[in-house]
Amino acid sequence: MNILALSGNVKRPSRTASLVNVAADRLRQRVGGHLQSIELVDVAPMLFRALRADQIDAEGKAIIAAVEGADIIIVGSPVYRASYSGALKHLFDLVDYRALAGKRVVLAATGGTQLHGLMLEHQLRPLFGFFNVMTVPTAIYALEADFTDYELTNPAVLERIDRAVEEVAAITPALDIGATATPGKHSGLAA
Repeated sequence: MNILALSGNVKRPSRTASLVNVAADRLRQRVGGHLQSIELVDVAPMLFRALRADQIDAEGKAIIAAVEGADIIIVGSPVYRASYSGALKHLFDLVDYRALAGKRVVLAATGGTQLHGLMLEHQLRPLFGFFNVMTVPTAIYALEADFTDYELTNPAVLERIDRAVEEVAAITPALDIGATATPGKHSGLAA
C-alpha cells in the first residue's frame, strides 16, 4: 500500500503540510503501508520547467510517477483566492487523466476563515471527480487558530482526520481479498 502525503504549500513552514502529514501518519498507522511525502514548495520548480506532460524531465517524471503510483493520496492545499494553489493545479495538469481512477483520496485544506472551507467541496472535490478517484466524504479543513507554532492542536480537527481515516479504511480492500472473502460472495469493493 503506497500512501502519498501531497501538500500544495508554496512556503515553509506550512500549516497545510502539517495538516497533511498528521493525516498521513494516522492513516499509515491505521492501514499500514509505505508513506511518501511531497511538498510543492520543494518540487514546483521542477514541475514548472514543463508546461505539458510530454515536456517533463526525469526529475519531474519521478514526481508524477509518485502521484500516479500512490494507492491512497492525502492531498491538501492552502486556500488562495477561493481555490487551491496554482502549483497544485499545475501538478495535476501533468498527471495522466486515467492514472488515478479508483484510487482513494482524502481532501484537506487550510484557510483564513470558515468560508474558505467551501473550497474543498466546490473546487478540490470536482478536480478529483474528473480523475475518477474515490474521495472520502469527510474533508478536513483547518484555520490558522487550529495550530500552535504550525502544529495542529484543535481536537475537533483531529477528530475529523480520524473520521476520514476510518472512511479510507472502509473503502480500501485488504491486500489479499481472496483470503478473507467468502467463496461465492462478492466483497463489493473494487481493487
